[in-house]
Amino acid sequence: MIREVNLLAPARGNRFRAVGRVVRAGRTVTVVSAELRVVDADADERGALVAIMTGTMMTVRDRPGLSD
Repeated sequence: MIREVNLLAPARGNRFRAVGRVVRAGRTVTVVSAELRVVDADADERGALVAIMTGTMMTVRDRPGLSD
């Protein structure tokens, strides 16, 4: 798994919302992304962006000697 997290701002607030999505799902490689935002009455409608993440996941199936 390869992942990258970019911290963009201090995480100031009482509540946060993390939303992730699959950008592309293949048979063996899946690319994902996510955002972390502040959820406060003072913030704008979408909330201040605190961090972003991208990741590349690899599916390994039917390999002798590997287990969950």
